[in-house]
Amino acid sequence: MDLTQGGVSRKLQLEELECLRNEAYENARIYKEKTKAFHDHHIRKKDFQEGDEVLFYNSRLRFMPGKLCSRWEGPFKVKEIMPYGVVELFDPKSEATFKVNEHRVKKYHGDKLPRELEVFLLEDAPKEGEV
Repeated sequence: MDLTQGGVSRKLQLEELECLRNEAYENARIYKEKTKAFHDHHIRKKDFQEGDEVLFYNSRLRFMPGKLCSRWEGPFKVKEIMPYGVVELFDPKSEATFKVNEHRVKKYHGDKLPRELEVFLLEDAPKEGEV
């Protein structure tokens, strides 16, 4: 094999490698587009009104001990809705207000328990000889 034929062979290999690399980039772009479309399709729009009760996600709680502690705090009242997803919350306990991103807030539906509870009594289980 002479040097010119080896050079041509090497050039073909590099060209093939370049084509494979471009194809991989294209496949990655298509995958990202489809993943983003799937994610965006499943996002629910949060519509808050002033006066709504909401819960606030405290992301800093994860550093504290207690795995089973809820990271949602509240309820807080929505004081004002600002552009670009900013929500101003009012804490009725401490009378403080603070601004958060609306992604860290969800509606609070309250502790609305029914006034009367229905009680279902189970019959005694049959004894061994009564089957």
